Amino acid sequence: MLNLFKIAGNTFKESIREPIFALLLMCSVLLIANFPFVAIFVFYDQVKLVVDSSMATTMLFGLFAAVLCSSHTVSREMRDGTVLLLFSKPVFRATFILGKISGIMLSSMLFVLVCNAASVVATYIAIDPFRVDWVLYYVLLGLVVLGAGVGMVMNFARGSSFPAILTLFMTAALPLMAIFVMIFKEIPPEVVLRDLLLAFCLLFFAVAAMATLSVVFATRLNMVSNLVVSTALFVAGLMSSYLVHPVSGKLFAGSGVGTALRTLLHALLPNWQLFWLADALATRKTIPLSYVGFAALYVVLYIGLCSMWAVMVFQDKEIAKDSR
Repeated sequence: MLNLFKIAGNTFKESIREPIFALLLMCSVLLIANFPFVAIFVFYDQVKLVVDSSMATTMLFGLFAAVLCSSHTVSREMRDGTVLLLFSKPVFRATFILGKISGIMLSSMLFVLVCNAASVVATYIAIDPFRVDWVLYYVLLGLVVLGAGVGMVMNFARGSSFPAILTLFMTAALPLMAIFVMIFKEIPPEVVLRDLLLAFCLLFFAVAAMATLSVVFATRLNMVSNLVVSTALFVAGLMSSYLVHPVSGKLFAGSGVGTALRTLLHALLPNWQLFWLADALATRKTIPLSYVGFAALYVVLYIGLCSMWAVMVFQDKEIAKDSR
């Protein structure tokens, strides 16, 4: 168990030290911060556009970050033989892959936390269709610039990792800013804060499942193949209720065998729509806590099954066969 925690911690540190992780995180925050300016063209639906766009950005960029980090910490280590150093010690393959899953999942949760905090602030920036809160906007941008400055100074003075310092700074600063605006600022009348936070909470579950799947694929695929397969699975999961619903699915319609196939595919494909409640926010429907609980149970079971799958496919994996 101690080895698992050490591998998970090292994987988390490796992930946030990756330049692409910090770059994706910074781009996500900057995109989310500028969505209120696009919303001035939609006439009284500005909050809906900001929330929908922010949630989509978080899910998509979170997927990319998870795939790229898993490819770096799993695929590359297997290819260059670094994993053999661990296996020469009393570290089992199951411990290794479960530690990698935990570390990638933790870094993905950090990614979602920062993006969700920026999304909350962006919601308050979009005051009305013709006006934005410039103070909040410049403070949000200033925190990103300040984080980059702190990372630059720490990198020069102490040799610390610039991406890691930038990531950790935004992880500390942006949630504090979000808490501040929720306490001292008036929320736009179109938004129910409780439901907004619950909808953002569900994004943690979705990205955690994506991170687990990306590690499973990283045991067999290189980075490009992993990205293609994960993106295809992401798109298929978004359409699973439409295509392979056991009752109303459009795929394999019209036969008993088709119904059985739809039922099987509907059970295997991750249904990302369960975690996408932008429509409920737009229509101001209350999100019950029981729904969040069942969604958490669903994602825990799914992550557990994917983790067992990863352990099985990794048991007979040949390590460092491509090393020179």
